[in-house]
Amino acid sequence: MYNLFGFARKKPSSGRIDGEGVYLRPAVMGDFEPWRRLRGASRAFLTPWEPTWPPDDLTRPAFQRRILRHDDERARDEAYSFLIFRAADDALLGGITLGNLRRGVAQCGTLGYWMGENHAGQGFMAKAARALLRHAFVDMRLHRVEAACAPNNERSRRLLERLGFQREGYARAYLLIDGAWQDHLLFAMLESDFLREESSSSDLASQFRQ
Repeated sequence: MYNLFGFARKKPSSGRIDGEGVYLRPAVMGDFEPWRRLRGASRAFLTPWEPTWPPDDLTRPAFQRRILRHDDERARDEAYSFLIFRAADDALLGGITLGNLRRGVAQCGTLGYWMGENHAGQGFMAKAARALLRHAFVDMRLHRVEAACAPNNERSRRLLERLGFQREGYARAYLLIDGAWQDHLLFAMLESDFLREESSSSDLASQFRQ
């Protein structure tokens, strides 16, 4: 398929994406209770880094509206939102989104993510992000994926650097987070960056197998 600017584009799958020990899939109503429990238990951990939660955020109707919005965004090729599950036992771990898609001459999207407090710091988000980045660059044929984090969000900054994102700038009052406009560090990864990292990892694995 080709868009108006003549760039080759492959329509992304809306289903499951498998990673190393984790998998991603769009939310369904059957996920409500695990999602509500995980988000509720992690509220204090998450709210400093997220937009202000609506008063009804953890209710079933709000979750249903969320799913409908995500379905509409996916149908419009605007954003792809997934829940993250541990492959070993299907436990819900968090969520990850490739949003703000710009096609045409940009071929770019923005990475966002959250992890339940009890599952943070165990490497799950890095594995989930690598799976989504592979999907973004190989299947969706994006050229660039951007990300941002607050300067004091050390955990998120380290994650992006570990994934191979390059810091590109500092944006003042960039996003409305926890009720206030906050500065953010700006990061990006190019398709060539990702493929180079993938090639290096494959070469290293081959050496260990020999």
